[in-house]
Amino acid sequence: MAQITNGVRAILSHPLVYSTLQTMMGAHSSRKSFVENYVRPFPGMKVLDIGCGPADILAYLPTVDYWGFDISGDYIRQARKRFGAVGQFHCRQFALEDLETLPLFDVVLASGLIHHLEDDEAINVMQLARRALKPGGRLLSIDPCLDPSQNLIARLLIRGDRGQNVRTRAAYEALARVVFESPRIEVRHRAWIPYTHCFMECQR
Repeated sequence: MAQITNGVRAILSHPLVYSTLQTMMGAHSSRKSFVENYVRPFPGMKVLDIGCGPADILAYLPTVDYWGFDISGDYIRQARKRFGAVGQFHCRQFALEDLETLPLFDVVLASGLIHHLEDDEAINVMQLARRALKPGGRLLSIDPCLDPSQNLIARLLIRGDRGQNVRTRAAYEALARVVFESPRIEVRHRAWIPYTHCFMECQR
């Protein structure tokens, strides 16, 4: 996994600092829009969140059957403290063996994950996600994106991300097409604190 966790970026490993910074960067409206337009949740939906962090997305979901996996003990402890029995949280890397005991899911989330992974790691996550999905289920991902039309400030902020594999739209799509037939790709530019995200929706 390619990411920088030393220096000033180390403070982002603290869940409260991470969540606060995300809020300052406009995460509230972004998550609300993501849930409404991409997740499209319904009560009882089965949701798998790979690299869930402190599971902040749960605050925007109705009552769902939520399973979150993250390798950070601090993030998982914060998720359990905040959401308790609302979800099931596991402090480990999601792996093939987990598919033997988990249900099939309506949605698999990989929010802010792919740009932390090398190509082979990203493809492996997508393959696991596909196997975890019900027929017709969807993998949804959001990642920072490099784009020739983006604001210079956005590009500088993205270059400073902990994840060292921020890609272009075409590069994200190329990864997804290894596993999924017709991924839906959308790049969005945000004006308030300029930033650029790539959204992917991949259906099994």
